Amino acid sequence: MKAKKKTNAARLLDSLGIPYELLEYEVDENDLSARHVAESTGQPIERIYKTLVAKGDKHGVLVACVPGARELDLKALAQASGNKKVEMVPMKDVLGLTGYIRGGCSPLGMKKAYPTYIDDSAEAFDYIIVSAGQRGLQLKLEPQALARAAEARFYPIS
Repeated sequence: MKAKKKTNAARLLDSLGIPYELLEYEVDENDLSARHVAESTGQPIERIYKTLVAKGDKHGVLVACVPGARELDLKALAQASGNKKVEMVPMKDVLGLTGYIRGGCSPLGMKKAYPTYIDDSAEAFDYIIVSAGQRGLQLKLEPQALARAAEARFYPIS
């Protein structure tokens, strides 16, 4: 595999002086799941956090990071974000809103800074893994460092 260029997410971390590790893996276009990322990087699925884009009825677009083997609890996200109702953004709209494609959506370095929520399960770990903003590339970093960089809050949302 050839070395990948620095992503917006990695550049943001660099500019903030936040340490991280880039993990590369072989992309399978037919399997963009967190489980595949875990298997391909040799990391436990509990450490892989997927980035999801949702929209609240009051406050608009939101970003959620939840464990790869769990589902986003839309009611919990609505409560955390001060919305009455939250729904997932249609896949076709994600690129336009974030600048990222499915399987390569990072909570960092989006086109616009959206309110971001990380499932509070992340606080139990010394590191978690999120997309670096490109398929085949992940960021390994401390959950608190991710929260600082994304200006995110921890909530039980999965």
